Amino acid sequence: MLDISHAGEHVKDAVSFHLPFGKHFDLPLIDLGTVQVFGAEVPLRLQVTKFMVLELAAAVLMIMVFVPLAWRLRGGRAPRGRLTNLFEAMLEFIRNEVARPAIGKHDADRFLPFLWTVFFFVLFCNLLGLIPWAGSPTGALSVTGALAALTFLTVVGAGMRQFGPVRYWLGLVPQMELPAAMAVILKPMLFVIEVLGLLIKHSVLAVRLMANMFAGHLVLAVILGFIAAVADLWTILWVGVTVMSIVGQVALNMLELFVAFLQAYIFTFLAALFIGMSVHEH
Repeated sequence: MLDISHAGEHVKDAVSFHLPFGKHFDLPLIDLGTVQVFGAEVPLRLQVTKFMVLELAAAVLMIMVFVPLAWRLRGGRAPRGRLTNLFEAMLEFIRNEVARPAIGKHDADRFLPFLWTVFFFVLFCNLLGLIPWAGSPTGALSVTGALAALTFLTVVGAGMRQFGPVRYWLGLVPQMELPAAMAVILKPMLFVIEVLGLLIKHSVLAVRLMANMFAGHLVLAVILGFIAAVADLWTILWVGVTVMSIVGQVALNMLELFVAFLQAYIFTFLAALFIGMSVHEH
């Protein structure tokens, strides 16, 4: 019988990279000394994890791709090469088909650096998850939660900059003509509901990205586990299960490749939509 109780361990964060043939590479624990807290010495330690390394790799890849591209475009030179043209087309797609329709042509360009960064960071993290023995940082709630928190701060900051802090927060309550006695009761309730709704929308933004990426990699791990589950059975059965598992892995990896782009697009689209709702009065 297939035991999938430990399948989730293969797609979670870890303090080491597990390599083929039982080998693993341990990540360092950085000792930052101690700090005094209420007269007691508390040690400060930073454990480097697998997802930290992969996020740093995604950031380095973005720098390697887009800094030369920016230099070329700033110098007025046309982009050359299929890869360069691909990234330029993706940048224009986010600007013309995501940012400007959702935010408006007048305000969209101010938020393009944020939207471009979010899109490609999520995309690169998703694609790193397709590398064997690596992992997808976007399959962890801590990563997607941080991205959603940055989006929340951008949305709220954009709204307060556009309308001012007081007008922005008061504008969350829909304009209604109510008797004074009823308004005193209903408007505070509506304000609380709107604030909770704002928090929930961004929380869902984090959870849906994490759930989609985690679930996809969990399915891949389970399908691969079928091979080990029947390893002690008949040879013919083992060969058949191995072949079908490999075919299933290839097919699902193609689907995961599509999902990597799709989830990056959805996250960026929703972020642009929330920004657009924030900088325009309802």
